[in-house]
Amino acid sequence: MKGFYIDLSLCNGCYCCQIACKDEHVGNDWTPYAKPQPDTGQFWTGLTELIRGQVPKVKITYLPKMCQHCDDAPCIADCAVGAIYKRDDGLVIIDPEKCTGCKLCAPACPHDAIFFNEGLNIAQKCTGCAHLLDNDESWDVPRCVDNCPTGALRFGEEKEFKDFIKKAEFLNAEAGTKSRVYYKGLPKKFVAGTVYDPKEEEVIIGAKCTIKDTGSKDSFTVETDEYGDFWFNDLKDNRTYNLTIKKGKASKTIEGIFTDKDLSLGDIAMEL
Repeated sequence: MKGFYIDLSLCNGCYCCQIACKDEHVGNDWTPYAKPQPDTGQFWTGLTELIRGQVPKVKITYLPKMCQHCDDAPCIADCAVGAIYKRDDGLVIIDPEKCTGCKLCAPACPHDAIFFNEGLNIAQKCTGCAHLLDNDESWDVPRCVDNCPTGALRFGEEKEFKDFIKKAEFLNAEAGTKSRVYYKGLPKKFVAGTVYDPKEEEVIIGAKCTIKDTGSKDSFTVETDEYGDFWFNDLKDNRTYNLTIKKGKASKTIEGIFTDKDLSLGDIAMEL
């Protein structure tokens, strides 16, 4: 069984995957795999920019998205005419010749990966470029993967990527559909700030910052860097944390930090 393997630490937001998908499918009829993709409004492989935090502590994550080619795909179950099927290699295909345009599959997809072509009256999505894999011996990966300059997108048999899978996650795991798109480096919540001495009007270097999860025993400690900055990465979603900052005999506590979003606490004054 094949799958996609996406390492977000290598994705630089170049949009080459999205462009390659457009180049392969706009204006090209690959029946029985897919009819032409509209030139606007649909991105079977699309890049999402996630801007996280608040100025000046901001991070950007680039997230390639496509059909998750689920093992337990609800779109298959909801298709009244049997137009959607799963191949032996794991790819999920919408047969454009069988699709009647009933529009039942798109709302059934928890990953928002199915589009509707009003002009052709059919549902459409990523095919994993199955037409190339089946009919051209020179192709063993989809166009988006072939066009990725950093190696962030890869494709192949699961057994060949077992080490990658051990460290990977599903994009929308709570859907329970057993995706065949594995992501490594999905963004987790962060809390950051800058510690300074208001009397000296200087940042404080080497302050010990400890953040504790109030609902568990989890705690993490870092020191402010040469700019007085601290960053706590990979925190859990929707948890309440307390932060303690210490330098010598001076200390400061900030309570009730809730990670429903990435947070910049701004400049934090602490007199030494």
